[in-house]
Amino acid sequence: MFDKNIDAYLILSEANRRYFTGIDTSFGLVLLTEREKIFFTDFRYESYARKELSDFTVITVKFSELYEFAARELKKLGVTTVGYEENYITVGEFSALQSALNGFSLVPASGALALKRAVKTEEEISKIENSQRIAEKALAKVIPLIKPGVTEREISAELTFVMLQSGADGLAFDNIVSFGENSANPHHHPSDKKLDKNELILIDFGARKDGYCSDMTRTFTLGNPHDELKAIHGIVSEAQAYALKHIKAGITGKEADSLAREYIRANGYVKEFGHSLGHGVGIEIHEEPRLGEKSDTVLVPGMVVTVEPGIYIDGLGGVRIEDLVVVREDGVLNLTNFNKNLYL
Repeated sequence: MFDKNIDAYLILSEANRRYFTGIDTSFGLVLLTEREKIFFTDFRYESYARKELSDFTVITVKFSELYEFAARELKKLGVTTVGYEENYITVGEFSALQSALNGFSLVPASGALALKRAVKTEEEISKIENSQRIAEKALAKVIPLIKPGVTEREISAELTFVMLQSGADGLAFDNIVSFGENSANPHHHPSDKKLDKNELILIDFGARKDGYCSDMTRTFTLGNPHDELKAIHGIVSEAQAYALKHIKAGITGKEADSLAREYIRANGYVKEFGHSLGHGVGIEIHEEPRLGEKSDTVLVPGMVVTVEPGIYIDGLGGVRIEDLVVVREDGVLNLTNFNKNLYL
């Protein structure tokens, strides 16, 4: 992380603070150099931070003094160039930071920090897999409750309850539960729509445990849906299987995306697959790398990504199937262990 361009990093975002410290706080600043690790926080987290961060110097500050104290420590360390999170900090905060750090060279560093987080350690992968197991256990318990007449909102609420009951600290993101025509909206919010017997059921959800997220989507039915939807489910399933077979370290996000996209296009659906094939998952539900048509990021071992092709037709419905995988040298390790059958 440290080269001739950056002597120190100032880390303000909650996700990156969590990554570099391992603790969750609503306020704080991490200062990193090659030899020093300093955590600035206020009185609310002082005792917690001192207990948990034995390898950090913990400094208690008031919010109004944060950048002033950071500048003081940077001067003590003899730092000249400072990396900051340009994708996170507001214009107002940047102005305050620039004023406090007068005399230092500020270097945008969001990209470098994102790529650092993109490659997971085995400990991180284990935590993600644990979150995935919690999610799968919850879906297995909720499926028997899915019957004609139940609402999207009711199934979403049950899914949330069972994930928390099964050990999740929270949701990785708001549940997506959509029935029938609503499944054509990739990010549909659960409503009071009731399930009819022959409609598709799309559920996209994830658990968060020990700071790490999971993510999965399944599309299925209780009855006999429209013939085109049955065909689409087969196409999406085959496209995903092909991508899972060929994604590996060394290819770009663009190349990974094309594995599924070209198969879907060859079957006559172009605009109907309007989102990227996948994204990184970790502390946040959307991280680097991106598996999309414009992504030149080269996949490397240890990256955890989703593989989620979909086809959506307004007025009819949509299908998405999503697995969570770890990139390896010669392929992927699939962390998802849940059937992809169309029929329950």
